[in-house]
Amino acid sequence: MNSNKKKLSSEQREELLHTLKTRFEKNMKRHKGLDWAKVQAKLDASPDKLWSLYEMEWTGGEPDVVGHDKKTGEYLFYDCSPETPKGRRSICYDRAAWEARKAHRPENTAMDMAHDMGIEMLTEDQYRELQQLGVFDAKTSSWIKTPADIRELGGALFCDRRYNTVFVYHNGADSYYAVRGFRGSLRV
Repeated sequence: MNSNKKKLSSEQREELLHTLKTRFEKNMKRHKGLDWAKVQAKLDASPDKLWSLYEMEWTGGEPDVVGHDKKTGEYLFYDCSPETPKGRRSICYDRAAWEARKAHRPENTAMDMAHDMGIEMLTEDQYRELQQLGVFDAKTSSWIKTPADIRELGGALFCDRRYNTVFVYHNGADSYYAVRGFRGSLRV
């Protein structure tokens, strides 16, 4: 992982831009009417955001453009991997949940990983928006940003798609499963 430097080599940068452009062109339904050249110009001007996209890609998220904020001019990227990213599974929700576990702690937490990657976890609304673009998490599940009142009581929320329906569930924030990770978003 490149997390110590937070800077891409020219080779990593070119490879990532090629991957993102190819994915963008193969999935035009996710971003109708948007132009890759404008997206790339934003990426070229934001090396820190490019590094975050590299981390999303490296952990299996397959980030892609899913929208454009006309007010701010920012492009919105979500993890668009068919299942929750492989490099972000088997993690509990946040540091407080991790510390509360007396035994069998997971290696990391969803909130810590998102912070370290420079991305945000998807909210329930964002997760539902993603599901309008395709079928995601048919075999896995993804932690989502949890309202403070639920989190204060020890819970956390996650989503998946089963029976062609998006479900929102709850679990103890300290739980972790091999098929649960998290999806992220990034504004560029």
